[in-house]
Amino acid sequence: MPKYVAAIDQGTTSTRCILFDHAGNIVAMDQKEHGQIYPQPGWVEHDPLEIWRNTQEVTSRAANTVNGPSSIVCIGITNQRETTVVWERETGRPVCNAIVWQDTRTAAICNELAKEGGQDRFRAKTGLPLATYFSGPKIRWILENVPGTRQQAEKGKLLFGNMDTWVLWNMTGAHITDVTNASRTLLMDLKTLDWDEEILRILGIPRSMLPGIRSSSEVYGRAKGGLGGVPLAGDLGDQQAALFGQTCFNPGEA
Repeated sequence: MPKYVAAIDQGTTSTRCILFDHAGNIVAMDQKEHGQIYPQPGWVEHDPLEIWRNTQEVTSRAANTVNGPSSIVCIGITNQRETTVVWERETGRPVCNAIVWQDTRTAAICNELAKEGGQDRFRAKTGLPLATYFSGPKIRWILENVPGTRQQAEKGKLLFGNMDTWVLWNMTGAHITDVTNASRTLLMDLKTLDWDEEILRILGIPRSMLPGIRSSSEVYGRAKGGLGGVPLAGDLGDQQAALFGQTCFNPGEA
């Protein structure tokens, strides 16, 4: 029986699942759009529960196009980067909608942080300027503006993840991310590949919220539900995945 690799692409406007054969040919694909929520100018949100439902639907339909989960050897995830979800550790319920990477509500937080050290305050460690794109200021905004979240977070009851972590946690129960997604949070030290304690302290983010940082290619766990037992073995942010897909392996090839 032929064997396939399943790729889940959780994007800004839709979620896709594509099955590839050993030669890299597409043998099946399913896709579903999700809603775009604009509460006020400059704010962009997604419903994390809708995205998880869509992920389950497209993976199930793609698998059923072939011989079901038994023909899939592994699953990989690529995702819209920086889009921030915070949810309850025990129930899996998001505390609010996901704050999307385009959202600019954290401009005041970024400006406040820039008063000491300027826009490049954290660049030496993270490689990033202070900007509304990144997940760290979004986490801080949630903890400051969603009632009760600060107290829950300090008690270790809340988890954070970009969309890769959200999908992976729901699929396997593992609370992890990879270095490419972690590098877009403004919280990871590029030299240690670990969360930076000083930046976490400055932003007021409890480390207990954060996923473990792993490599982009290893077995993180096995899927539950419709793809039960299939190993989840790849995780990259979408632009880094695209760069790798274009065989840019060395500095300067971008």
